[in-house]
Amino acid sequence: MDYSQKNPSYNPSYNPSRLQRLRRPGKLITATGIVLGFGIILTILNIYELHKIKEDHMLHIQPATEAKTGTFGSKQPVVWVDGKHLGTGYLKHVFAVFDRIGYAVGDSESKWDVLWSHEYPFETLSKKLADLKPHQRVNHFPGTGYITNKVSLATSSIPYIPKAFKIPSAKEAFLNYAKQHPEKLWVQKRNSHRGIKIKKINELDLASDGSFVQEYIDKPFLIDKRKFDIGVYTVLTSINPLRVYIVEGEVLIRFCANDYHPFDPTNTKKYVVDDNYTPVWEMPSLKTIYDDGMYTCKETLDTYLEQTGRNHLKLWEDVKDSIRQVYLHKEKRLISSSGHFMNKRNFFEMVRFDFVLDDQLNVYLMEVNMSPNLSSGHFLRNKRIYEHVVYNMLSLVGVILLTLSFLSCSDLDEKDMRASDKDVTVFPMWCSDRKCQTDCHSEKCSICHQCLSRELKDSFKHAFMEHMGRGSCRRILPQPVKQEEALKWSPATASQEYHSLNSRNKIMYSWFVGKCRLDPGWCY
Repeated sequence: MDYSQKNPSYNPSYNPSRLQRLRRPGKLITATGIVLGFGIILTILNIYELHKIKEDHMLHIQPATEAKTGTFGSKQPVVWVDGKHLGTGYLKHVFAVFDRIGYAVGDSESKWDVLWSHEYPFETLSKKLADLKPHQRVNHFPGTGYITNKVSLATSSIPYIPKAFKIPSAKEAFLNYAKQHPEKLWVQKRNSHRGIKIKKINELDLASDGSFVQEYIDKPFLIDKRKFDIGVYTVLTSINPLRVYIVEGEVLIRFCANDYHPFDPTNTKKYVVDDNYTPVWEMPSLKTIYDDGMYTCKETLDTYLEQTGRNHLKLWEDVKDSIRQVYLHKEKRLISSSGHFMNKRNFFEMVRFDFVLDDQLNVYLMEVNMSPNLSSGHFLRNKRIYEHVVYNMLSLVGVILLTLSFLSCSDLDEKDMRASDKDVTVFPMWCSDRKCQTDCHSEKCSICHQCLSRELKDSFKHAFMEHMGRGSCRRILPQPVKQEEALKWSPATASQEYHSLNSRNKIMYSWFVGKCRLDPGWCY
């Protein structure tokens, strides 16, 4: 019995006989009314939720007219996301991450702090970027087109890149090479990567300007009869000296839509990864590892390779080495392109290096994507990958710090709180020696505190803060060393690779070795 039956005075319209009549079998009018009432309420709630979703979506694609005020009275930092057709939602995960770390959305006319440009911005937005304030950050570096340009990259003779010839200028060299290697297959590409197809030599257009002909890796490593590629997210944080990281915690693995065998060069779905690729979680040998084990794509691949008796450690070392060689090869171009910008620390950049493997697990770099796909439109489950990558990259480059305070307004105490001179001193045994107290000319002493310029100290402090905020990112340039190697290291006994570096890269490498000596957490 409910409360109203115990206390008739509680309900003025209480009528026991009426209540009993309603409870008789067949008297379903009131019950039907209740069900309809619930239905109406649920409909109203659904309409409200849809309205909120629409509002949230519009919030992400419409610029904020005025930045919000933070808890402590400081202005909320503003991100300007520049791209075509933003309403389609292909950058919604970028908007979502910036929203969660405390950014308001602005536009080209707002006082923005971070520019996220989907396209290369230094041509169309050159006036906006001519006079950047110290705290403003832009998600591209001047000159990275030399890395992401497919013709330039493929024909640069960098190890790990399949043999390629620029057309039509290298036509004769290609024909001679093809004659000496009649067993090889070839594809013709240009900067637009669409329409790749294996062709016979007599089917190639060797007069097509701006294209290149590249060797096809005809014995790919297969999983469940499918060819696949591996996308490694790579972050450039500094060009002189070079500092490059990869998002170690995750990669993008994409399988072809069709089985590789029986091979048919006319069916590109057997050997070209397109937008309708097969994801990891649909591959029989990987599904259980990925879904039930809750491992990342990288961990899933590593586990599969280990289960089948293959060496995944060498694979990743080759991947890292190939990325290092690309940046070192293009270093002078990067430095030259950014020469007219006063502050090189305004820039950072994330690209995706795409690799394939042959049946011996040899690594081949196929291309570098300047603005890699971050849309989960085809596969909703990729949301986690994309947001993980964007968040960890923003943490690495210090963009998240802007939600605490603006670096252009930070006082000395606040800067020292993050990274002081004491945080970046290294090699105490060397630098305490009397010689280094009076002479900064030796290579050993040049890295000591008393010998450093303010610019180099600031460079070390930025490297220090990158390390502290790196999340799942790991440094590949300067190349990491093991602590036992660091304890024995000196410029006099350094490798040939060290001596091939420019002076600023040498001193940055030495600094990381010095930090590794003091703390093994800095060795990688």
